[in-house]
Amino acid sequence: MAVWDDLVGQDRVVGQLSAAARDADAYVSAVGRGAEPELSGSSMTHAWLFTGPPGSGRSTAARAFAAALQCVSPDRALGGQPGCGFCDGCHTSLVGTHADVEVVRTDLLTIGVKETRELVRRAQLSPAGGRWQVIVLEDADRLTEGAGNVLLKAVEEPAPRTVWLLCAPSIEDVLPTIRSRCRQLPLRTPPVAAVADLLVRRDGIEPEIAEAAARATQGHIGRARRLATDERARARRQAVLRLPERVSDVGGALRAAQELVDSAAEDAKQIAEELDGKETEELRAALGAAEGKRLPRGTAGVMKDLEDRQKRRATRTQRDALDLALTELTTFYRDVLAHQLGHAGGMVGGETEQPVRRVAAASSPERTLLRMEAILDCRRALDRNVAPLLAVEAMTLALR
Repeated sequence: MAVWDDLVGQDRVVGQLSAAARDADAYVSAVGRGAEPELSGSSMTHAWLFTGPPGSGRSTAARAFAAALQCVSPDRALGGQPGCGFCDGCHTSLVGTHADVEVVRTDLLTIGVKETRELVRRAQLSPAGGRWQVIVLEDADRLTEGAGNVLLKAVEEPAPRTVWLLCAPSIEDVLPTIRSRCRQLPLRTPPVAAVADLLVRRDGIEPEIAEAAARATQGHIGRARRLATDERARARRQAVLRLPERVSDVGGALRAAQELVDSAAEDAKQIAEELDGKETEELRAALGAAEGKRLPRGTAGVMKDLEDRQKRRATRTQRDALDLALTELTTFYRDVLAHQLGHAGGMVGGETEQPVRRVAAASSPERTLLRMEAILDCRRALDRNVAPLLAVEAMTLALR
């Protein structure tokens, strides 16, 4: 299969990236023949910014493009398209083992100056394989202002064969000085039918389950897959969707808020249990600490850095879980509003249809809009680092 096969509903973007990969391949081939070609005027450039709503496939598109740039299929010489998906360059790029493809993602709230300087240093190196040095920054929106300024120089004056692929939810999430130097590729939310087809084809999920998951998540590929394969994710979603009918009084609103925050904390704890112990043991082994023994002298600071990083990851995980719950609530009230205005054709439906009808009948479009605004206020408060329980309590009280 081609590297583009998992990029769902993005035909225009695939066309642009395919053209750029062809021009990039022609450039490398010309250099190999001793020529001095120019990239200016071609479809290829040294810096790209992939934007789009969550689940649209920003990082999938960036990784697929990175693989196409490293494609070494012999069919290219016969007019084939780079990005075959089978050659060594494509395969190692997609699985994360290619020496010239660096994929950067973070479990933390921000990417700092220190990490960015290391990326810039890496970007100055010549590609080991002779094609392109590709750096995929999946969370460019998490760069601090200082880190963004460090990155700016590298994007503005890149090494001859270095390509930066930045991913962010929107262009406003990236410093204006950086985005002005990138070619922008906006992605759209994939159609529900296309996401369901991907789940069936790639993950072997039953068509009915895949369709329900894709519709429930409104085309978010990652969430749809998790909903279709994880029973705990389905249970958490059901708990969130029962919340609108549980906040009729102050006591119910406060209890619902506490349960929502506790559920997010439990989600973060579950992920921490899966990752923290493994990371700690791997670091202890790397430092030469025998099982059950104390760390070697002078290594306690390294372990403390790991613990601090794990705490920050837990904070982000809890915030992400809350954000997902707020997204589910927003979708619920969007369906309520659609029903109240007589446009029920676009509703998610399924198990939420009857609760949506009951809430719609007991309220008005004006009240529904105010409730959606309360959810948005909660998200803003969480972004400002307001204590999660306080922010969620304010929201549930407003939802009464």
